[in-house]
Amino acid sequence: MAGLGYKVFTAGEVLTAANVNGYLMEQSVMVFAGTAARSSAIGTPSAGMMSYLTDTKTLQVYGTAWADVSSPGDITEVTAGTGLSGGGVSGAVTLNADYTAIGSGVSALVTPNASQVTTTVTTIAATATAYTAGTADRNEVLYALSTAACTVTFPDVFNVGDRIDVVRDAAGTVILAAGTGVTSWAGAGTAGTAVTFKIDQQYNGATVLKVAANTYRIIGKITA
Repeated sequence: MAGLGYKVFTAGEVLTAANVNGYLMEQSVMVFAGTAARSSAIGTPSAGMMSYLTDTKTLQVYGTAWADVSSPGDITEVTAGTGLSGGGVSGAVTLNADYTAIGSGVSALVTPNASQVTTTVTTIAATATAYTAGTADRNEVLYALSTAACTVTFPDVFNVGDRIDVVRDAAGTVILAAGTGVTSWAGAGTAGTAVTFKIDQQYNGATVLKVAANTYRIIGKITA
């Protein structure tokens, strides 16, 4: 007989076999050796029945099919760490954020040190007539002291968004040229990988910026 739900027995009422089965037996946690023994004993289960299977040590409940009853996890305590308060060892626990502590921690993370913000200045010697920019020059400054014309070549070895600032500080014209792998090279209204751009006045400068894959733009006091 399927479980019949909840019943309040009155004094002197006859306790029938149907009542024992429907209200007591089938609404208790029934213990079986396994699913085969349970199927043999119950036949057709009804919603709300619960059983414990000793072979798998599993507690199950029947809805439209037998399913495991969710068991609690193995967390025994929630401890508030740095920047938190609250926690507990049982029941519903709450963790509260200590924004003062968190703020100081975040400040330490986002405040750069000197080594993170210092720009390296690489000097191009007065005698140099050519210089090839490399990955070490990424987001740095090239400081040209050339007394004669000096060609600075930029191969495609940089990341999108990288820039190299070039400053001419001497008499020699600084010429900016596209290197290996560059497929788009443009500035001062002119484009083409064969085009060179000149910083043709002393103390002027220019920036070479990689804006996309293999693509560079030159901005500043330049002529083509």
